[in-house]
Amino acid sequence: MEILKKPIITEKMTMLGEKRNQFAFRVDKRANKIQIRKAIEEMYGVTIEAINTMVYAGKTKSRNTKGGVVTGRTDSFKKAIVTLKDGETIDFYSNI
Repeated sequence: MEILKKPIITEKMTMLGEKRNQFAFRVDKRANKIQIRKAIEEMYGVTIEAINTMVYAGKTKSRNTKGGVVTGRTDSFKKAIVTLKDGETIDFYSNI
């Protein structure tokens, strides 16, 4: 099971990273906080102070097309917000 799917890089998360030293990741829905902590510490070499997780339910969406109304659902996912110790940071742009 791959625990970390991708980092969440938005305007809001960039501000939280600068102000509160918090970073967000999209993670596997079956992963718990202990597994998430271990995966992030191994991958980025940082010390984690706290982890908050939340599960988002998929939304129903519909759109009009030539063939009529098409309905479907977006994926449900789990998000983890990680607070790092003071002085540590994660640089997502170093590989570019």
